Amino acid sequence: MIFPRTEWEKFRERIAALPMSAQWWKRIFLGNAMDMEMDGTGRVLISPELRAAAGISKDTMLLGMGNHFELWDKATYESQEAQAMQGDMPDVFKEFSF
Repeated sequence: MIFPRTEWEKFRERIAALPMSAQWWKRIFLGNAMDMEMDGTGRVLISPELRAAAGISKDTMLLGMGNHFELWDKATYESQEAQAMQGDMPDVFKEFSF
């Protein structure tokens, strides 16, 4: 996940407030977070450690998710999307109007 600074601060506070039973997930989310800057052409360099952890090899998908972005390995995203499309739509969408 990629957050603008203000959204990250909100997310970080929510994660930090979780109980001790979630301590490992707190470590995963907070302990692996890194600041990133855009270069002069608007590109963001993702560290090799984060690319490896996300399974990103070459081609990527950047998805706007409201208050944050998700960065996916393209092949992984396409596989997960195809799998989701084969299943039933979640119940929360049954009453949703487009």
